[in-house]
Amino acid sequence: MAYYVQFPSEYIFMSQSSETRKEVIIAELYDKSKVTVSGLAIKLQVSEATIRRDLKTLADDGLLELVYGGAVLPKVPDFSFHSKGMRNIKEKRIIGKIAAELINDNDQIFIDSGTTCFQMAPHLKRKRNLTIIANSARLAMELDSTFNVILLGGKYRPERMDTIGPLAMKTLENLRGYTAYIGADGLSPEIGLMASDIESAHLYSLAIANAAKTILLVDHSKFAAPSLYKIVDFEAISKIVTDEELSGEWVQFLGDKNIEIIFAKEKTG
Repeated sequence: MAYYVQFPSEYIFMSQSSETRKEVIIAELYDKSKVTVSGLAIKLQVSEATIRRDLKTLADDGLLELVYGGAVLPKVPDFSFHSKGMRNIKEKRIIGKIAAELINDNDQIFIDSGTTCFQMAPHLKRKRNLTIIANSARLAMELDSTFNVILLGGKYRPERMDTIGPLAMKTLENLRGYTAYIGADGLSPEIGLMASDIESAHLYSLAIANAAKTILLVDHSKFAAPSLYKIVDFEAISKIVTDEELSGEWVQFLGDKNIEIIFAKEKTG
């Protein structure tokens, strides 16, 4: 089944905000590994002085490193919520919108603390009487006044704005019957869903085990980049929501496991 969402093929950069410019800069940086002041000024239709200020702010936040004439990716990986949230931001917003449309009023759902799943939040506010289980403080604050939110306790990770560890897992052990919406840092046909840290892998493995069904939310980059810690096998997944059509090999692999693929296709003309 293919789900088509029509989007323009290019951003429109008229009167864009500072935050919008920064999102585009980071997206360009992750796509090309290096950006130039002059190139960004042309793309964003602003002055080079404005771009230099944006790059300085992003460098101060640890999201890039300044070099002569532009910027490059930081040498040390940054796994903070803010940093990860800036990667493939347009794709994550598309995925979040599609995933939210799978949710009905009165549903009980688990949403992981990743940046892709967080993009469901703006669209969930249109639903009624949801029960949401979360280990994300950011998500809980976003939806707290709207729904019945169960926030898992545990060790708080301020850089990721989430909770993990034995206390979070103890609470989750008592919960059943929900639909789990889970992201992943990498995927491998041989290994399954993978996370970049062992604490998240353990927690989401339990969330999936206790769920009535699990829906995976990942952008196209995750299909080419296995991570370190296994979460679960693909057999535990019923649907995958992604931002573009998958390769024939992945379609065959997932089809053999009866996993439904839902993707968005951008308008190209």
